[in-house]
Amino acid sequence: MTDLQALHDTTSTLLMGVLNITEDSFSDGGLWLDPAKAREHGIAMIKAGADIIDIGAESTRPGAKRVSEGDELARVTGAVQALRGADDVVLSIDTTRALVAAAALEDGAQIINDVSGGTLDKELPHVVADHDCLYIVQHWRGWLAGSAKTGAPDADTSHYEHGVLDDVYDELMHQVDDVLAAGVKPERIIIDPGLGFSKPGIEHNLPLLAGLERFEDSGYPVLIGASRKRFVTAALADAGIAEPTMDDRDNATAAISALCAEHGAWAVRVHDVPRSRAAIEIGSLWRSYVARS
Repeated sequence: MTDLQALHDTTSTLLMGVLNITEDSFSDGGLWLDPAKAREHGIAMIKAGADIIDIGAESTRPGAKRVSEGDELARVTGAVQALRGADDVVLSIDTTRALVAAAALEDGAQIINDVSGGTLDKELPHVVADHDCLYIVQHWRGWLAGSAKTGAPDADTSHYEHGVLDDVYDELMHQVDDVLAAGVKPERIIIDPGLGFSKPGIEHNLPLLAGLERFEDSGYPVLIGASRKRFVTAALADAGIAEPTMDDRDNATAAISALCAEHGAWAVRVHDVPRSRAAIEIGSLWRSYVARS
């Protein structure tokens, strides 16, 4: 049985491994759709050092279209049922739908990772409150094609009037207030500034990384998801790596993971677990020596 409060309150930076079960993912679409393959990949990530497996059945890349609720439900529950009980795995579900979240939690998941931060499906925070699970509230202004939000999907939502750090922080705290009002306990909330979501450029994302302590000062644990994001590729290109490979992006992600661990992030969400596992250990060691000095 997972101790949710201990997981929430940990002072060690955790590693969340990404398990995409959709054909539309930009980096590994279609590889893990079969529940047996999803289990195999999930266990491989656990053995490589992942503390949490984050299961997502709907791509949120720019231009992605929504999968049907039925398809998402079948994929997520199939993966959860395949993985539950494997090496005491902690399962997180990357979904914005209340129905999918409820089914996954009933099947044994312990965390809901909602990239819309409770705004796309207003029932989702109530499901979280009813199940008393951990809830990752992420900042995002944009929506997938086919969502119920008004306005054009994938419209440019990247203008931050008061600066990206101030606006993202203020908007995210407003989302947290709404989630609390829906009955979610504060000791179950984790926040995520949403790198890459309504933030396409280096100029949108690096201020959030550099301002990590601002989010930590809120009192909520902070998840960072920089893995293979467009701004990472752009930063490498600006540094002279004209056509960054996947290895280049994963190496850069590991560097970000080390820095996040050094600055006390609750967790990093990554595709390449072994590289970031080693990076987190070094970043955490650095943090411990700084604390002693």
